[in-house]
Amino acid sequence: MDCICRTGSPLGGITLASDGQSLTGLWFDGQKFYARTLDPVHTEKALPVFDETRRWLELYFSGREPDFTPPLTLRGTAFQTGVWEILRAIPYGKTMTYGQIAEELALRAGLPRMSAQAVGGAVGRNPVSLIVPCHRVVGADGSLTGYAGGLDRKRRLLQLEGAGPGELLMPKKP
Repeated sequence: MDCICRTGSPLGGITLASDGQSLTGLWFDGQKFYARTLDPVHTEKALPVFDETRRWLELYFSGREPDFTPPLTLRGTAFQTGVWEILRAIPYGKTMTYGQIAEELALRAGLPRMSAQAVGGAVGRNPVSLIVPCHRVVGADGSLTGYAGGLDRKRRLLQLEGAGPGELLMPKKP
């Protein structure tokens, strides 16, 4: 059975989920796909992995790059977990485009190409925000496109990390 706990952050409330050993979810309150991978039958419980995650969040939101990662179990399809593996390799303070991730996936799979749009779908369904840094993925022109937690949060997270060449581009209104 999954366990949860709630914590705060400078960007709003956060819900953490665990299988009892590893972190399986980290969602901002109200974000798209909130708790999608959480077992419908769950309980609120104090766990060491939640204490470790809170310590990670305190370091992160103080503007420092955490030097550890809580144990993670990422629940998703093989394609999604492949995308999330690449996200985990994006360095603190750096960004990568959906197209670059698609190219990396194609290279790893020995394929001529991969869909950047499919990558976007997997990025948006990342169950462990922040620690699996989906906020570091930007559009081909450097614009802040798509973030399940909201574009304002994405902009603030990237600014906290000092990411992006100069000003980060907000998407153009239609």
